[in-house]
Amino acid sequence: MPWRLIVVGASLGGVSALSELVADLPANFAAPILVVLHTGSHTSLLPEILRSKGVLPAAHAVDGETLAPGRIYIARPDRHLEAEEGKLRVTFGPKEHHTRPAIDPLFMSAALAYGRAVIGVILTGMLEDGTAGLQAIKARGGIAIVQNPADALAPEMPASAMRYVAVDHSVPLAGMGKLLTDLARAPISPAPAVPAPSWIFHEMQLHRGEGKAMEHLEAIGHPSAFVCPDCKGGLWEIDGTQPVRYRCHTGHAFTLSTLQRALTGTMDEALWTALRALQEQTVLLALLAIAHRKSGAIKEAMQLDMVRERIDVQRSQLSTLVKHPPGVSAAA
Repeated sequence: MPWRLIVVGASLGGVSALSELVADLPANFAAPILVVLHTGSHTSLLPEILRSKGVLPAAHAVDGETLAPGRIYIARPDRHLEAEEGKLRVTFGPKEHHTRPAIDPLFMSAALAYGRAVIGVILTGMLEDGTAGLQAIKARGGIAIVQNPADALAPEMPASAMRYVAVDHSVPLAGMGKLLTDLARAPISPAPAVPAPSWIFHEMQLHRGEGKAMEHLEAIGHPSAFVCPDCKGGLWEIDGTQPVRYRCHTGHAFTLSTLQRALTGTMDEALWTALRALQEQTVLLALLAIAHRKSGAIKEAMQLDMVRERIDVQRSQLSTLVKHPPGVSAAA
């Protein structure tokens, strides 16, 4: 491949950061740029925004599209973006870190396909998506760049990358455009390709649903005590990872931090469902007691009233817990 491949990941504050970055890129930029922004399933106007801020053409990626230098390819809402040799894949794969699109699948796929030609960039964002992907890029001899955390609206993602990856460059956005322009033009080392560690292959196979899932999991991890919040399958802890990471047999992936965030959301939904069930139960018991009294079954009606009162106490306690969780102040 005559040119490098640049992959960029961003989350909270990413629209502004990407806008500033592309504004500093020249029309003759020497590499394709693949971008994942955590948009979830929400409508994205990012291509239009980036076209208005810079001179490079930007568009949502198309499955099977051929890569070309000087173009920006953006992950579609609710679709993962992956890199293959010379082309793109747009997939509805399992969520990673409870999000789709996610950064790690793009970075890992790029590392597998392009090796030392890849330049990975982590911009502003929360939690740890992108750290494992940047580790994969470095493992194949690629270049790792992060936005200086002090320059980021949300410093967690670049800070995580710096904590767990031997980052080559940490720069503010003001210097990112020139750095990428220079690196994109730099020749790629003719040295033999660095073999891909087996964990990258196994994790991408799990993500893509290829091969035998349990064989992939057994090759890279061991069962954990946790259940996947996305599919309710057992989570396996990936051996020797920092930060600690998990995958299930359907391909969902988490770090400890993103798992805790996802489980908090699952718990919140479960509590509200339980509260609704208790409220419905008290209403039904009250109606049954009225029906018994009308039919003269006073003793049965009184028994139902006692049960309803006990359930109402439980409902009141649960309502307090749901609306005022421990450790969260009213001001929060």
